[in-house]
Amino acid sequence: MPETKVTTVVSENRDRDQTLVVVFLRGGADGLNLVAPVGDDDYFGARPTIGISSRSAVMLDDFFGLNPLMVDLAPLYKEGIMSVVHCVGSEDQTRSHFEAQDMMDHGGTVAGGWLGRYLLATQPADGQRSPLSAVAIGSRLPENLRGAPSAAAMRSIKDFSLGENTDKVRDLLGQLYAASPTETLRTSGRSSVAVLKRIAELTSAQYAASNGASYEDDEFSSGMREIAQLIKGRVGLEAAAIDLNGWDSHLTQPAVMDPEIRRLNAGLSAFCKDLGKAMERTTVVVMTEFGRRVRENSALGTDHGRGSVMFVLGGGHRGGTIHAQWPGLNAESLVGPGDLPVLTNYRNVLTPLLKKISPDVDLSAVFPEFALDPLPLFG
Repeated sequence: MPETKVTTVVSENRDRDQTLVVVFLRGGADGLNLVAPVGDDDYFGARPTIGISSRSAVMLDDFFGLNPLMVDLAPLYKEGIMSVVHCVGSEDQTRSHFEAQDMMDHGGTVAGGWLGRYLLATQPADGQRSPLSAVAIGSRLPENLRGAPSAAAMRSIKDFSLGENTDKVRDLLGQLYAASPTETLRTSGRSSVAVLKRIAELTSAQYAASNGASYEDDEFSSGMREIAQLIKGRVGLEAAAIDLNGWDSHLTQPAVMDPEIRRLNAGLSAFCKDLGKAMERTTVVVMTEFGRRVRENSALGTDHGRGSVMFVLGGGHRGGTIHAQWPGLNAESLVGPGDLPVLTNYRNVLTPLLKKISPDVDLSAVFPEFALDPLPLFG
């Protein structure tokens, strides 16, 4: 990919030069539809109507194929930018959206969100961090960011402004902070004012994506574009969270899931193309609370299940790999009422990514009360 040109902010702001983007597919995305095991004959026996055929699947190897609506992500896999983890999920067995999302957002039955605890565990000794170190794209802060030292929810970076007479208000704030009796507040104030100035620069003109990237006109692509703009604007963004809702496919699954798959494909592919070389310092992880039942139901949909898929993109990880201890889809290999088992806990996908970004982080503080066994995503 061509190198993306970025403008560095010269300010008190600390840009750690690494960003983690967490995409949550809320509603229980069907991993067997996103990455289909077309090499398993039992897959077609269980899904004679809604299964992804071997002719239409975008083959990643001789066994697994991407949903054809995700065709734009296939080159990222081939180029080693994207990898797939199959049979992944949490230990929650309720098959309840609320319970499973709560478990995954919190990183267990503990207070606060796992992403918030990660940011707290990597807090600089002097406490100085960009006011935009963590953002959630949307109207509210998701549970995974609860407890973060600093986090903002926004639909657009234009929301992060001082309204009219911005320059005058920003100058007055700068004078107020400069008169503070404590160095900590003076430093924090200078950082905040510098970020506000940079945001004003970023929003003064219409954003132009790089490398020929083109974002679709939907909420998810717009959110990914906002994140890309913040990353390229070097405002100190360390973590971003964004949801893509609508994956609960009990009835006529293609009608429910296909629009969401198109949005996921378009948003992720445009984001990676837009960032170009900057993807080396940007890690995207895509997750969902649980998968769907293996066998299609009488309404040509799928009911709540267990194992699903996760995607990892960028961050210098070893892509072009499918991490799967495939159990097979025969009745003896399934769990509960006919579900794909969870053979990789989602924490073991997240922990190597966090360790790569922050080598000194105490992962036991991020994911307490869980015996970690990180997946080999690097090296």
